[in-house]
Amino acid sequence: MATTTKRTRFSRRLPDHVTDELCTVLAEDKIFGFNDLFERVFENLKVRNAVSGGEEMLRLRAYEKLQNLVTRGLVEKLGKEYKGTDRVHEASSEWLAKQVQED
Repeated sequence: MATTTKRTRFSRRLPDHVTDELCTVLAEDKIFGFNDLFERVFENLKVRNAVSGGEEMLRLRAYEKLQNLVTRGLVEKLGKEYKGTDRVHEASSEWLAKQVQED
């Protein structure tokens, strides 16, 4: 006899500002070293008032998220430099929200 588990938890995902800014910057047709990329992302987040946890913690989070984008094939790693692919926008919160609405 198979038992199914009923999900009762409500899950609400907030927009990921760090990934969104990484996508925005990497969508440009440029190649970035991590430090240059991080500086652009950090400045954009400060303008949006979306910086929390300090610069070093944000640097670690940005690096982890960047490596996730590389693993997913949305960003190319060229030695120690990074370049967004044509699909980099697929990681943004806006794109994900549109996909949920279409389903």
